[in-house]
Amino acid sequence: MDLLFFMQDAAQPAGGSQGAGGGNFLTMLPMFAMMFLVMYFLVMRPQSKQRKEREAMISALKKNDHVITNTGIYGIVKQVKPEDAYLTLCIDERNDVCIRVSKASIAGLEGDPKVEPKTEATTEKKS
Repeated sequence: MDLLFFMQDAAQPAGGSQGAGGGNFLTMLPMFAMMFLVMYFLVMRPQSKQRKEREAMISALKKNDHVITNTGIYGIVKQVKPEDAYLTLCIDERNDVCIRVSKASIAGLEGDPKVEPKTEATTEKKS
């Protein structure tokens, strides 16, 4: 008896289900568009804004700027050439110790609240 029902279901044309599948896609299309918009405003737009700010900061670096690198090295810019991909960073002025670093490795200017890590002393003062 179960075999008979299975054969009847298989013999019916699938035209009705195709129309419903097309309708489901059209109802899901606005949902996908909304998801894309949310991703754009929450992820892509802020990321491109940060990238532009970082590029502007790196292009505006000049001699005697106090900077921090991505690896945590603090130093003073001693030489920067706009056409080069690197700059000279002095990490010890007394002994005249300078290193050459990539401009891309500069995390930010020293004293910038976006770059500086929060210490316990600053959090205790606010409390």
